[in-house]
Amino acid sequence: MKALDLSEGSIPKTLFRFAVPFLLANILQSLYGAVDLFVVGKFCAAESVAAVSTGTQVTQIVTSLVTGLTLGSTIVIGNFMGEKSYEKVKKTIGTTLTVFAITALAITVLMLLFNSSILKLLHTPEESFDLTMIYVTICSLGNIFICLYNAISAILRGYGDSTRPLIFVGIACVLNIVLDFLFTGAMGMGVAGVALATMISQAVSMIISIIYLKKADFIFDFRLRSFRPDGEIVKKLGAVGVPISFQELAVRISFLYLTMMMNSAGVYGAAVVGVGAKYDVFAMLSATSMANALAAITAQNFGRGKPERARASLWLALSFALGVSILFWLWAQISPETMIGVFTSDPGVIKEGIPYFRTASYDYMMTALVFTLNGYLNGRQKTVWTMISCTAGALLLRIPMVWVFGHFFGSDLGKLGMIAPIVSGIMALYTLIYVLYEGRGKKY
Repeated sequence: MKALDLSEGSIPKTLFRFAVPFLLANILQSLYGAVDLFVVGKFCAAESVAAVSTGTQVTQIVTSLVTGLTLGSTIVIGNFMGEKSYEKVKKTIGTTLTVFAITALAITVLMLLFNSSILKLLHTPEESFDLTMIYVTICSLGNIFICLYNAISAILRGYGDSTRPLIFVGIACVLNIVLDFLFTGAMGMGVAGVALATMISQAVSMIISIIYLKKADFIFDFRLRSFRPDGEIVKKLGAVGVPISFQELAVRISFLYLTMMMNSAGVYGAAVVGVGAKYDVFAMLSATSMANALAAITAQNFGRGKPERARASLWLALSFALGVSILFWLWAQISPETMIGVFTSDPGVIKEGIPYFRTASYDYMMTALVFTLNGYLNGRQKTVWTMISCTAGALLLRIPMVWVFGHFFGSDLGKLGMIAPIVSGIMALYTLIYVLYEGRGKKY
């Protein structure tokens, strides 16, 4: 099974050839939650929309943890591929899959034990509490599928293959859409239906990906003896992946605090932040895709001794991500009601959401800068820096600002929407300074 060599050829061609499947896969993966919210918004009441909105914020804790750890695998495998250390690649794959299977089981147990406490801590509206609990519980049972699917995708991307993860997530997305309309629209299962559809589609995607790779000429044989964790590899994965995972968790906690504040404004506030979160994902897809692609490209090029290619890829990726984010910002400024109307026709949600979208949308551009810069630094294995940077932004900037704005402006959603762009702008500034200073005097 041939992979793309990220250290050779035209830099723009290599970047976009690797990043575009990344982008398409992320778009499809984002459709999971978006379709869930769309279907619930069309067939159910505002309480169900709020339930999926809040429930998604909780389940994204798991996704954030998994994303950080799997990106560590992408970087380590990419580095070994650049060095052409193929035996180490095999050991890293076996170690990654074993560690993630164990991690998934542990997370599932913890989520099932503490789901109710987390929802109470978030001030989940009483009208939607039971529905939110149903959604989160069902999604928690699918953690094993989320973890292993993301692990396989991360392995393939580190290997230099971003196309097959796109195919696997495409299968899951199509199945998820069909099951959403079947369970929630035709069968009237409501929130439980969209959660069950998501779990089943992820399970099918994971199973298909394993079957395909076992039959393909892949570097890893998927035999039982190959799933023995290597101590040194575990340490390396931890050193690279844990800081990324920790920063993702810190960011997610800070947004959960914002969700708690919005939930205090009632069902409409909870629904608005949920719809806004969907657009956050879509507007930032170019940035997250470029960031993750950059991590793999940078890892391979530094492994091959070509840091100048990684640096050139950074500025090209940053320009593209910023350009796309500006388009979403313009939409939010010109016609925010049409953005909200895609997910819900409830007039109360639309009215409350317009001022929030107009202020919060500035964050699209700020995070484009932050994500791409961090993607490059992660590929350099500067994950301790990105951890400190993102954790400081989340815990020392965003959470205090949520408290201050909540204290002075109450449930004014327009004012609360200003928090994210202010925090991201500060983070973008000091991260850019670090990247420029870190590369000063070096031959790139």
